[in-house]
Amino acid sequence: MKNYVIFLIASFLMASCQAPTTPSTVTTDIIVPQRSVKLAKDRYNVAFLIMDGVYNTELTAPYDIFQHTIFRDSIKAMNTFLVANTLNPVTSFEGIRLLPDFNYLADNLPKIDILVVPSAEHHLDTDLEDEALLDFVRKVDKTATYITSHCDGAFVLAKAGILDHAVSTTFPSDIGKYKAMFPHLDVRSEVLFVHDGKYITSAGGAKSFEAALYLTEIMYSKKIAQSLAGGLVIDWQMEAVPKVVIKK
Repeated sequence: MKNYVIFLIASFLMASCQAPTTPSTVTTDIIVPQRSVKLAKDRYNVAFLIMDGVYNTELTAPYDIFQHTIFRDSIKAMNTFLVANTLNPVTSFEGIRLLPDFNYLADNLPKIDILVVPSAEHHLDTDLEDEALLDFVRKVDKTATYITSHCDGAFVLAKAGILDHAVSTTFPSDIGKYKAMFPHLDVRSEVLFVHDGKYITSAGGAKSFEAALYLTEIMYSKKIAQSLAGGLVIDWQMEAVPKVVIKK
C-alpha cells in the first residue's frame, strides 16, 4: 500500500511538470510561448512603449480607454499590450512592477497600428541616447496609423526625428526645455493635446485621458467616446477641450 501511494504521488508530480497544451478554444493571431499574450483577430494592435521609470498615469490612462473598446459592440476593438527592451519586470516611477508582453529587441512583433509613448523618468536625458529605442520608434512609424505621446514622451518622438514636420506639445512645465532641445520644431503651449497628421502629442498627466478619448472619437464615433468616458466617470465633450488639430 505504501509503495502504491508513493507511485500515485510520483505520477502526479510528473504530470504537473508537463508543459501545458495550447488552448483550443481561443481564437488568436499570436500566442507567445510561455507568455500570456493573446491578440484577437480583426482588432487594432496598440503597443505601449515602457521602460524603468515610466509614469503610471501616462500609461494607465490611455490603456484604460483603449482596452475598454473590447466591451463595445459593432466596432473594431483594440488589442493592448506592453513592449520594452526586456521581458523582465519593468518598474514604474511610482513603484508598480510591470511585465512586458514583447521585447522589441528580440521578438517578432505583430504589426503595430497605434504606438503609445507614455512619459518616463529619463525621457529628457539618458533615454534620448538609447539608439535601439529610437530605432524602434522610427521603425514603427513607417507603418503605424497613429503615433501618440503623453507628457515627456514627445521628447522621444522628437529625438527620433518623426516630429520634424509636425506640430506638437508636451508637459507644460517642460515646454521651455522642449523648445531649447528641438528649436526647429513647431511647438504649441496652453493646450491639452496637438493632433497633426498621424501624430498626437499630449500634455500628459490626468489629461492623457482626453487625448486618448479624442483618438477613439475620431476612430469610432462621439457616441463610443462618450460611452468609454462614462465608464470612467469622465465628462467628455471634445469641443470644450483646448487643443490644436492640424487638417491635412
